[in-house]
Amino acid sequence: MKALIGLGNAEAKYIKTRHNTGFMVIDKILEEKNLKLCDKFKSFFVKDNDTLYLLPKTYMNLSGLAVIELMNFYKLDIRDILVIYDDISLPLGTLRFRNEGSDGGHNGIKSVIKETGSNKFSRLKIGIGPQPKGIPSENFVLQNFSMSEEKELQKVLNVAKNAALDWLITDFATLQNLYNKNHI
Repeated sequence: MKALIGLGNAEAKYIKTRHNTGFMVIDKILEEKNLKLCDKFKSFFVKDNDTLYLLPKTYMNLSGLAVIELMNFYKLDIRDILVIYDDISLPLGTLRFRNEGSDGGHNGIKSVIKETGSNKFSRLKIGIGPQPKGIPSENFVLQNFSMSEEKELQKVLNVAKNAALDWLITDFATLQNLYNKNHI
C-alpha cells in the first residue's frame, strides 16, 4: 500500500493559492479517477485499491499530524509515502522529485519530518517561484496565481498528476530523469 499526500490549507480562501499546489495535484488525480473524499485522519481521504490519497485539514504547519495518523493506521513505512508540495525556490513549471532531505524552510515538510521522525520520504516539489523582492515568503505563498500564470499552472499540474501516479509504479531514478525539469 502507498500514499499520495498533497499539502495545502483546506479553508476555502486558500484553495487557489500557491501554497495549495499539493492539494491541486491530488484533486486532478481524484477527478480523473472519479474518486470522492471523506473525512478521516484529520484530512480529506480516500482509499482506491492499494493507493491512499490524503489532503490534511490540519493546515500546512501541522501537516505531519495527519500524515502520522494515516501511517500508523495503515502500518505504512516512511518509503510508502509521496508528499506533494509547493517549492518557492523553484520557478513555476519546474518539478523536482527527491528521495529525502531537509525541510528546506517549508513548514509543512518540517511538520512531516517532526511527526514521522524521518526525512527519508519521497517528495514531489512543484515550483511556484520566483518570489518577488520585497514580498515576504509567508505572504507570497498565500497569494493566488496571476491570470497569466494560470495556463502554465494547469499544464504543470497535469504533468505533476502523471508524475505522482508514475511514482506508484516506476523506479525513482527513472522518475527523476523524466520529470526533474521545467515543463512549460
